[in-house]
Amino acid sequence: MEQNDKLSDEILELRLQLEEAQDTINAIRTGQVDALVVKDTEGHQLYTLKTADQTYRVFIERMSEGAVTINRDGIILYCNTRFATMADVPLEKAIGKPLSSFVPDVSQDLLAHIVNSSWSNDCRQEIILKDGEGKDMHCLFSCNAIELDSGTALSIIITDLSVLKETERQLQVKNEQLEEARSTTEKLNDSLEATVKERTHDLTISREHFKLLNNNIVQMTWTNLPDGRVNSHNQRWYDYTGLDFGATQEFDWKKLVHPDDMQLTAEKFYQSLKTGEMFEVENRYRRHDGVYRWHLNRSRPLRNDDGEIIFWVGTATDIEDQKREIDRKDEFIGIASHELKTPLTSLKGYLQLIDGYKKEELPPVIKQYIAKAGISINKLQGLINDLLDVSKIKAGKLEYNLENVSVTYLVHQCVENAEHIYASYTFEKEILGDFTVKGNAERLEQVLMNLINNAVKYSQTNKNVVIKAAQHDNRVRVSVIDYGIGLSKDQQSRIFERFYRVEDKKNMTSGLGMGLYISHEIIKKHNGSIGVESEPGKGSTFYFELPVA
Repeated sequence: MEQNDKLSDEILELRLQLEEAQDTINAIRTGQVDALVVKDTEGHQLYTLKTADQTYRVFIERMSEGAVTINRDGIILYCNTRFATMADVPLEKAIGKPLSSFVPDVSQDLLAHIVNSSWSNDCRQEIILKDGEGKDMHCLFSCNAIELDSGTALSIIITDLSVLKETERQLQVKNEQLEEARSTTEKLNDSLEATVKERTHDLTISREHFKLLNNNIVQMTWTNLPDGRVNSHNQRWYDYTGLDFGATQEFDWKKLVHPDDMQLTAEKFYQSLKTGEMFEVENRYRRHDGVYRWHLNRSRPLRNDDGEIIFWVGTATDIEDQKREIDRKDEFIGIASHELKTPLTSLKGYLQLIDGYKKEELPPVIKQYIAKAGISINKLQGLINDLLDVSKIKAGKLEYNLENVSVTYLVHQCVENAEHIYASYTFEKEILGDFTVKGNAERLEQVLMNLINNAVKYSQTNKNVVIKAAQHDNRVRVSVIDYGIGLSKDQQSRIFERFYRVEDKKNMTSGLGMGLYISHEIIKKHNGSIGVESEPGKGSTFYFELPVA
């Protein structure tokens, strides 16, 4: 009995110590503590945080990379929440453990080498990090030594490269030459972001240090207030534009944007200010010598504890070389598609001649093979036609005649085709009026059939599809409604991008992800709009709207 009471007392004491440790960690993370004492083999050591401010500590906690500080014994003195998430351990269990315990055996030598080297020189090295289940995670370790009141420590910024590694692999399979250019661009972008992050050490670097870092990265950066007024730029922006600080006090950033990109840029910028969503757009900026170069612009809001936006932080990454490589890829697709079309047409003709051979009866198995070959050729021909359409769109040559088109007839025709192709599905028509639009019947049929094909492709369980036509003000909306897997918000924002495909793990789907991109361009050429409304697991509604003729 006495032993049980002793164990209970020890458990209670341990629980109190754990609660105290958790309170301490939370206080450090939220900036409520300016110093702490750590007991090691040499006695009690004092670690002060007096050179850091609360805003900077919050920044470290919210950054997308892992941040770790270790002593010369390799023990973790501090880590942010992101590192604990990457390592799949509770935050309180990461602090105080050796950093090497989170690295598999294959990376132990690399870790030891970069740690030993970083005490004298800043170092970077790709190292594999293991999470709680022992999975490999490729990361970039960026290390440099920092001075604390108690001595020298090592600050490490850990960037997850898993997505980058997978992207590089896919691009290499598709096109070695394109992969090299895009990989270089992406690596440069990650390197720039890592350069920004690697100097943002835990709780010891002041705002002046951050400004110094910001002025020495390759990306152009800026901040703007909630009302949109830009209130700072980094040195790279001044170097690129040729302007100085005085000249930018009342400078309008719109003067640097290419006139052809101005409308889209302004629309997305002010929409982000209104909604608080991330600003992202590709546009061309004028350099100090008058040359325009493509940039990827991104800006995210920094909010306070009440969710109010304090200011926006934006970056502009030069993607001119990547754009050029994409143009070269489009040129290759166009040439290859044209070269494939002629032999494919000949092959189809020969199969038709064989199928129509009358001198003697063909064996049934031969006829079966001919029919299957015809189906495969039709699929291949459709793919080549899509590639040709993409090439025409990129070259600005997707042209066709416009005439009055009956929407009612268009819906009836497409539903009739769909019922023939997908005999196991039920197609319901809701045509609320007799509408006529100005357009090209063949292209509009292509768009509607593409929406129907997608509805069938992603609704393998509930096989009901509704095609609806109704008038809204002076526009006709044609909708295709399915009850399939649905789309997430992120998928909805990218569904009309070229080569983007929704991955359905339960039902493997074919295609290159060009249908909706082509449909989007066709509807745009008709002065219309196309969109989607969806909820995961509850189906999707794809629609396009055209002006009433």
